[in-house]
Amino acid sequence: FHLAKRLLERNLRGDGEAPRLHLFGQVRRIARQWLDSHLVCKGGTRPAQLLHAELADRACGRIHDAIVARHIDERPVAAVLDAWSPEGSTAHVRFSTSKTPLWRTAADRCHVDWAVCDSEWESEFCRVAEAHPRVLAYVKNQGLGFEVPYRAGSEPRVYLPDFIVTADDGGGAADPLHLVVEVKGRRGEDEKDKKAALETYWLPGVNALGRFGRWAFAEFREPYDMEAGFADMVEAAFADMVAPFAAGAGAARSAPDRGEAAAEAARVMDRLKGKLRVGSRLTREQMNER
Repeated sequence: FHLAKRLLERNLRGDGEAPRLHLFGQVRRIARQWLDSHLVCKGGTRPAQLLHAELADRACGRIHDAIVARHIDERPVAAVLDAWSPEGSTAHVRFSTSKTPLWRTAADRCHVDWAVCDSEWESEFCRVAEAHPRVLAYVKNQGLGFEVPYRAGSEPRVYLPDFIVTADDGGGAADPLHLVVEVKGRRGEDEKDKKAALETYWLPGVNALGRFGRWAFAEFREPYDMEAGFADMVEAAFADMVAPFAAGAGAARSAPDRGEAAAEAARVMDRLKGKLRVGSRLTREQMNER
C-alpha cells in the first residue's frame, strides 16, 4: 500500500498535477508483483525497511523505469536537448591533468592525444580497443562534457560514462554503431540506477531523434584481476561486448604494447613536472569542417 501510494504521488504524475487515484488498484498490483518477484533481502534486511523514504524512492524509481521500458514502443521517450549546447565534439577537448594512469592514444583511432584513465583496467581497455578490428574510433570521456542525468532515489545526479566507442557492426563507416562503454569492477545500487537511466531514457530518446546515429550501451562487470593472462580476458570480453552488435569479423590489428605506452606516459609527466596538457589532434581546418 505505502509503496503504491508513493509511486502515484512521486513518479506517476506531472508537475502540478493531482495524483491519479483511479490508477491506485493497478499500481498496487504492480507494486505487489515487484515485492514478490524482484525484491531480494540480504543480511537480515526486511521488506518493511522500504518504509524508509530513501529506500522507498529507489524502489519506486526501479518500478517506474520498468513501466517506461515496457511501454517504450507505445509511448516513446522524447529527448530534450540543451538549447545552448545540443551536441559536443572531440574537436574541442582542452584541459590539463596530473592524474595517472595515462594512455597515449593511437592517432588513427582517437582524436584526443591522451586518455586519462581512472584505473589500469581502463588503460588495458584502450589497448584492446585500438587493436580490435571492429573499432573505428574511441575516446575516454574526460573533458568532453558527455553526461547522462539520473536519479538515485529522489536525489538528482549526473552519470559520466567511461568511454564512447564507434564500432562497425556491419554498416561500415557510413553507418557506425556508437557504444557507450562502462568499465566497472563492481556493480552497486548506484551503478544499476545509472544503467537503467541510460537504457530506459537516454538511449531510446537519442535513437528516436535519428540525427546522432545509432547508440547502444555495453559494460565490463568482471572484477579486476592483476594475474597473468588478464589482457587475454579483457580482449575476450571486448570481443563479446561487440559481438551482439556485429555480424562477422575482420582481421585484427596488432595491439600496442602496454608497457611502452605506460613508460612514455611516465616520461612525459616527468618532463612536464607532473602536469599534462590533453587536447584534440584535429587541425583548425578539420575543426572548421566539423
